[in-house]
Amino acid sequence: MKPAAPGSTLTEIMSQTWAISARIVREYSRQRRNLIFWAVFPALMLLLFASIYLNNAGTASSFDNTPAGILIGAALFFSCLGGTVSLIVTERERRTLRRLLVSPLHPAAYFLGVTLACCAVAAAQTFVVYLIAWLIGARFHGSIALGVAIIALSVCAYVGLGFFFGARFAKRAEDVNGPVAALGVPLLVLGGTFFPITLLPAFLLKLAFLDPVFHMNQALKRATAGETWWNLRASLLFLLAFAALSILIGIASYRQMLTEEKRA
Repeated sequence: MKPAAPGSTLTEIMSQTWAISARIVREYSRQRRNLIFWAVFPALMLLLFASIYLNNAGTASSFDNTPAGILIGAALFFSCLGGTVSLIVTERERRTLRRLLVSPLHPAAYFLGVTLACCAVAAAQTFVVYLIAWLIGARFHGSIALGVAIIALSVCAYVGLGFFFGARFAKRAEDVNGPVAALGVPLLVLGGTFFPITLLPAFLLKLAFLDPVFHMNQALKRATAGETWWNLRASLLFLLAFAALSILIGIASYRQMLTEEKRA
């Protein structure tokens, strides 16, 4: 039997990726509570910060950077990382993973399908956040392509981490909130999601430079202010490396999870 040509294998993976992504998006569309939460939560945070910044003449101009932190640190974190963990647990409970084991589905296609579905959610959240911000008066002054690249790298990093925590630590629905909260709160605080990083003491600021959320937030905020790709190269390289590492860890965790399901 002749081995499949590389082109046909790639086409098959792309087809499977699209099918997985479409299935997950359909399932998300049925989970109206999650969709409402993913839209309302960042919107309420944005309105709260707007009421603080815009009523203070000295900080009104800083509101342009606020949507970036809310999108990266609140919206995408809970939808792409928390959503991925929840998805994996649901797949386990529904025995979907057992069906995948006997199907011709390529492991990379499942991971890419989840990532693509999260990109669709991220696009919707980005639209909601920046539409509300624009209506309130905030403006994005930089390169849209640069902003999209930062958001895409952030989604990949969050999905990879979501696979890791979902496969290793979340066996049941009750286990979802634990790893997300334990990981999330410190990362979001150090990442400058809720207040300026200038308020951090020196020792916490050093820790913040190891926090991927910090680099996501700072990169998008600086892109919002109009800084160029070259000026953000350090943060972009960090995000690229971290996203790649997260994807590798996520795929390895997924494969280990399938192995465990096969033995069970």
